[in-house]
Amino acid sequence: MSTLEIKGLVTSVAGKQILNGIDLVVHSGEVHAVMGPNGAGKSTLSAVVMGKPGYVVTAGEVLLDGVDLLALPAWQRAQAGIHLVMQYPSEVPGVSLVDMLTEAFGARGRDTEGLPAAIDAEAERIHFPTALLDRSLNVDLSGGEKKRNETVQLALLEPKFAILDELDSGLDIDALRDCARRVEDATNDTDMGVLAITHYNRLLAELHPDFVHILVKGRIVASGGPELADQLERDGYEAFTDGAPDDAPATSSYDDLFAV
Repeated sequence: MSTLEIKGLVTSVAGKQILNGIDLVVHSGEVHAVMGPNGAGKSTLSAVVMGKPGYVVTAGEVLLDGVDLLALPAWQRAQAGIHLVMQYPSEVPGVSLVDMLTEAFGARGRDTEGLPAAIDAEAERIHFPTALLDRSLNVDLSGGEKKRNETVQLALLEPKFAILDELDSGLDIDALRDCARRVEDATNDTDMGVLAITHYNRLLAELHPDFVHILVKGRIVASGGPELADQLERDGYEAFTDGAPDDAPATSSYDDLFAV
């Protein structure tokens, strides 16, 4: 059993405080959905946990099985067992999926024998055309193809915890179903925990949450079971914001996630 624990997390970007004390605990095999309006701090939360540069943590902790993730660079957080499925997957010219996964497996001390066949099998499982596997990573792929590609990586790397930053963004119904169901299977097959960030209930129709949290203006203002997502679908975010506008800035893409 592994635990990802976020305690009292306060974070600023460009001098503006975005997260105002986040407390959240995710255990192995659990699916936690974080929902909220634009600018609420959802993507900031995923960026801070993963180690994106430019975010200043002024208070709080992020612990993986008691290890302080905030003290580690992004690549060490990945090796420790945290995986981010990006809202806007980066394109990496000249590097194929098998090249990337071979390096990732090697860095983790995992055997790469049979890896190409395993990639093909995972691609077929989620209906990602194997003809696209030889392309440079995410280059000239549609939005849905990029998310399927990200899901193949997630399935093969088998992290302890996956952070899904709007996995459903840009996906049609079939792609959403394929990707979400594969993630849910991983929670059963490998006991992976999931922190799923989303605006909409449609993802949760396929990836069934154990817990739902509503994030507004950098704070979790409500937590509950799946019924909370149903209430949100019925009443909208205004029921949780008192009708006040949210002026927090939207966060950027993850193209510079591993920048120095």
